[in-house]
Amino acid sequence: MITDSFDNKTNAKINPNIGDGRVKCDACVVTFSNIIEEYVTKKFDTEIVGYIKTVNGKKPVYVINYNNKRIAFYKTILGAPTAVGCLEDVREIIDTDKYIVFGGAGCLDKAIARGKLMIPTEAYRDEGTSYHYAEPADYITVKNSSIVANFMNSKKLPYVIGKTWTTDAFYRETESNILKRKNDGCISVEMECSAFQAVCNFRGVEFYCFLSSGDLLDSPVWDERISDRDDYRGTQHDSRLFDIAIELADYVS
Repeated sequence: MITDSFDNKTNAKINPNIGDGRVKCDACVVTFSNIIEEYVTKKFDTEIVGYIKTVNGKKPVYVINYNNKRIAFYKTILGAPTAVGCLEDVREIIDTDKYIVFGGAGCLDKAIARGKLMIPTEAYRDEGTSYHYAEPADYITVKNSSIVANFMNSKKLPYVIGKTWTTDAFYRETESNILKRKNDGCISVEMECSAFQAVCNFRGVEFYCFLSSGDLLDSPVWDERISDRDDYRGTQHDSRLFDIAIELADYVS
């Protein structure tokens, strides 16, 4: 069974090459959005310090000087296995123990407005990756959620907190499973949070996360809640999310 996969008694055959020469950074910001990446490279003076090499191309790793701190930044890949793989690989390039991850999520509560910031407190492990990095359990605690909430309070940014549902199967969010997760207290659904927390715990680094409420599943039919596909406000491509993320990176570093 996948839930029996955690093995901390024997060594992995393949490991990240964590050696000398890594670029020292105060924190690292991670996005999923190509629109955000374009925004960052236009707004900030970025330096490419390396590349994450994947089968579908090289992904640049940038460093930004921000408030006298060096903040790394890169665009990851959707889904727990690949997003965790990118984080493992980026640790070969940069030296930091703080990772700030933000993105969009499906909403499981119609009372939460589109674009509202959500801070996950626990993540339901409906994916496979985390079971290779942590003991089996239904949920994993997102341990720095209170720090993220304190930051939001300091900036007077409105948010909601609650559990999130991390799934590998975007097209298998069935009505029954949605109801189970909603009744369990989940307010969002996404594809990476539980795995990010598991790998960060395993590698001894800190994970900070916030989400933007996107499409709505708490309705008779799926509601994308998008009227204009060129309007990125309130979506995971909203550049204001990066502005929040880099301020959070400054706050925790």
